[in-house]
Amino acid sequence: MSELVTGDAVVLGLRPAKLPSRALALVIDLVAVGTVFVLVSIGLAIATVTLDEAAMAAVGVATFLLVLVGVPIAVETLSHGRSLGKLACGLRVVRDDGGPIRFRHALVRGAMGVVEILATLGAVAAIASLVSARGRRLGDVFAGTLVVRERVPAGRAAAVPPPPPWLVGRFAGLDLSAVPDDLWLAVRQYLTRMHQLDAAVGRAMSERLAGELAARTGVPAPAGVPAAAFLAAVVNERQTRDARRAFAAAPAAVASLPHPAPLPQHAPPAHPVQASHPAPAQVAPARAVGRDGAADSGAEAVRPSTGGFAPPA
Repeated sequence: MSELVTGDAVVLGLRPAKLPSRALALVIDLVAVGTVFVLVSIGLAIATVTLDEAAMAAVGVATFLLVLVGVPIAVETLSHGRSLGKLACGLRVVRDDGGPIRFRHALVRGAMGVVEILATLGAVAAIASLVSARGRRLGDVFAGTLVVRERVPAGRAAAVPPPPPWLVGRFAGLDLSAVPDDLWLAVRQYLTRMHQLDAAVGRAMSERLAGELAARTGVPAPAGVPAAAFLAAVVNERQTRDARRAFAAAPAAVASLPHPAPLPQHAPPAHPVQASHPAPAQVAPARAVGRDGAADSGAEAVRPSTGGFAPPA
């Protein structure tokens, strides 16, 4: 599978999703939508029990269209291509040029999904995905969309090149709160792959991205500063602010942790009880015995042992 290439010849770090992951995402979506459809159908059946058969049939058709067709279209439109199953599997629907889908893309995909997924139990969609080089079903072909993988291994991500030293810190007062994530992503992708582009294409794209960034921040690029350098400086400023917030939040998080309570200090008793020990027995010193068996009344006969501790003489 080749990587996704935008209309500006920028290679994106997203790859088309394969059939197994798409099938798993579809199963999750069908289970969720089917559960909603059953619950809504039961509620409407209880509420319309007094209607005739024609009215109940009309209610059933309307429920089918609104829940099984309208809900997926609304979810993909509002989430920009991330349904519940795709979110769980790390997938997303994008345009052929890599941009987020709109209502018309979701509408075409949903209408074709009735035929190739619901009517044929997914057989047509599976065959079309196997035949397509990028795994697209008929709805993707007619809508001009593609299902890609968003979860790329961290080792594949390229680092953003640093800005020129004379631009570091120059945009410290720039308001970046109005810049959307999609624009940040496009700027990062351009900066990491700008050396792979044709010079004219890269210059045009950098000027377009710099114009969009200036419109969001309200501050145009300084005169004489290349657009690519301006983009690198603004991205560096955002990374600096994120790092500063992360390091500032770490001590606060540590300070908010609960500290263990000190152990209670017990006061010593007023009158300590002394343990009574038996007095050591008085051992009479041994006396030397003469040859006649009488005890010697002279100095005590202390014989040092041949080993161990010897008392002083």
